[in-house]
Amino acid sequence: MDYGIFDVLKLIGSLGVFLYGMKLMSESLQKLAGNKMRQILTAMTSNRVTGVLTGLFITALIQSSSATTVMVVSFVNAGLLDLVGSIGVILGANVGTTITSWLVAVLGLGKFSMSDLALPIIGCSLPLLFSQKRSRKTWGEMFVGFGLLFLALRFLQESMPTDLHTLPGVGEFIQKISFLGFRSWMIFLLIGAGLTTIFQSSSATVALTLVMCSKGWIGYEDAAAMIMGENIGTTITANLAAAVANVQAKRAALAHFIINVFGVIWLFLIFTPFLNFIGDLCVTLHLSTYNPKFSDPKLLNEAFSPEARAGVTASINAAMPLVLSLFNTLAKGINVAILIWFTEYLARIVSRIIPPKKGEETFTLKHIKIGLLSTPDASLFQAKQEISLYGQSTLEMFHKTIQAFDMPSGEYEKEFDYLQKMEDESDQVEVEIADYLTKVSESRLTSENSQRVRAMFKIVSEVESVADSILNVAKAIYRRNEQKITFPEELSNKLKHMFALVDESIVVMCANLATEYTQVNAKKAYELEQAINDYRTILKQEHLMAIEEKRYEYSMGILYNDLFSECEKIGDYTINVTQAMKEIGHEE
Repeated sequence: MDYGIFDVLKLIGSLGVFLYGMKLMSESLQKLAGNKMRQILTAMTSNRVTGVLTGLFITALIQSSSATTVMVVSFVNAGLLDLVGSIGVILGANVGTTITSWLVAVLGLGKFSMSDLALPIIGCSLPLLFSQKRSRKTWGEMFVGFGLLFLALRFLQESMPTDLHTLPGVGEFIQKISFLGFRSWMIFLLIGAGLTTIFQSSSATVALTLVMCSKGWIGYEDAAAMIMGENIGTTITANLAAAVANVQAKRAALAHFIINVFGVIWLFLIFTPFLNFIGDLCVTLHLSTYNPKFSDPKLLNEAFSPEARAGVTASINAAMPLVLSLFNTLAKGINVAILIWFTEYLARIVSRIIPPKKGEETFTLKHIKIGLLSTPDASLFQAKQEISLYGQSTLEMFHKTIQAFDMPSGEYEKEFDYLQKMEDESDQVEVEIADYLTKVSESRLTSENSQRVRAMFKIVSEVESVADSILNVAKAIYRRNEQKITFPEELSNKLKHMFALVDESIVVMCANLATEYTQVNAKKAYELEQAINDYRTILKQEHLMAIEEKRYEYSMGILYNDLFSECEKIGDYTINVTQAMKEIGHEE
C-alpha cells in the first residue's frame, strides 16, 4: 500500500476539521450559556466540593477544559474568584474534559457511529444558520460543530493506515519506541504533551490517540502514557493566558500545571498495576473481551496460540477507545479525590513559588490582556474589571501626588519622574482598553451591550483626563519647587482641604466603578462635585482679592490658582464618569 504526501495531508486535514468542529461546538455552547457560566462560577465556589462540581459541569457543558481554565484564570485575574476556589474549579475541569473521550469512543468509534448521522445533522441545522434570531443561529452553529466533530473522526479513521508495515520507516520507528517499559512511557508522554501544545486541544489529541489505538498503531501502555502527556500539554493554554496576567492568575495557571503533573507522577509509580486493574475492570464490565495488556506482543505470544492471536488483537483494538476513556476518567477522578483535600496547601505552594511583585507598575493591564472571551457579555465584564482597576490606579496616582506636596525639592524630583511615567502608562492603558472595546463592538451586540460599550469609551476617556489633571497638579508643584516658592500655611491648608475633597470624589468614583452599575452612588458623587465647585469659587474670589491687595506675589498666585483650578477639573471628570455609569444602570 502506497501512502504518500496526499494521504498525509488528508490525515492533517481530518484533524483540522475535528479541531474546527470542536471549536465551533464549544464556542456556540458558551454563547448559549451566556452569563450563566459566570454566575455558576461565582455562586458555586463557596467550598471545594461545589467548586469541583462546578468545573466538571461547565467543562462537560462547553466541551473544553482549556476554555474553562482560561475563564478561571481570567476571573481570578479580575478578583472574581479567589485562588483556593479556582483550584477546585480546575480540578473539576480535569474530570469534565474526559466526557469528550467518551463521546468519541462511544459515538465516534463504537459499533454505532455518529458519523453516519453527521451530514443529516448538519443538513437539519442549515435553516437555523440562516435564522434572523441570534439564539437559533447559535444553536445551528452548535449542531454543525457537533456534526463536523464526528465527520472528522470518520475521515481520521479512513485516512490513517491500518498496516504500519507498508509504511517505509514509520512502522520500524514506532516498533522501536514501543513496548520498552519506562522508556516508552516517557517517549509517548512527551509526544502527547507536544501534540497537545501544538494543537491547543487535549480533546483533539485524545481523539487522535483513540483512533491510533483502534488501528493497532500503539499498545495499551504507550497509549495510556500518551494520554498522560496530553493532560500535561493541556495546561499550556492556561499558562499562556496567565503569562500577561496578574500574580494571582499566574498562580492559578501554575496550580493547574502542578495538579496534572502530580497526577502523572503518582500514576507512574503504580502504572502497570493500575493498567492491569483497568483492564480487568473493563473485562468485568464487558467493555472488552480480553485484558488490553495483551496488546504487548510478548504477553500475547505467551498467552495465546498463533491461531487465536489475530482475533484477540482485533478485539482489543476495537475495545481500546472505551478502555482508554475509562483509564482517563478514573485516573483523573482519583487525582481529584486526593488533591481536593489539599487545595489550601496547593494555594500556599504556588504563592511561595510566585511571590507578589514588589514595585509593580501601577498602570498595567491585568484583565483584558487575556483576550476576548467567547461571548460579548463576558468580554464586557472583563472590560469593566479593567476599567475599575484603571480607576484605582488613578486614585493611587493622586495619593502619591498629594503625599509629595510637602516633600523637599530633592526628593520630589524623583517622585515627579515616577508620576510622569505613571501618566504615560495611563495613556497607554487608555488606548489598549479602547482597542479592546473596539474589538468587542465588532461583535454582534444587543442594544444594551452597544450602550455599555459607548458608555465605557466615555468612562475610559474621563478617567484618563483625571490622570492628566493629576499630572498637571504635580507639574505645578514641580514649578513651585523650581522657583523656590513657599506657600504660606494658610494657602497650604486650603489646598490640602481641596485635595481632600478631590480625593473623596475619586474614591467615590472608584467605588462606583467597582460595583454594579444599577447601584451607582450618584447622590454622593453629585454632592462632592458641588462641594468642589463651591470651594473653588470661594478660593477664586479670595485669590483675586489677595492679588489686588498684594498679599502675596503674583508668581505665587499663579501657581496657587493653577492648583485649585486643576483640582476642580478633576472633580468635573469624576462626575462625568459617574454620570456615564448612571446612564448604563438605568437603561431599558
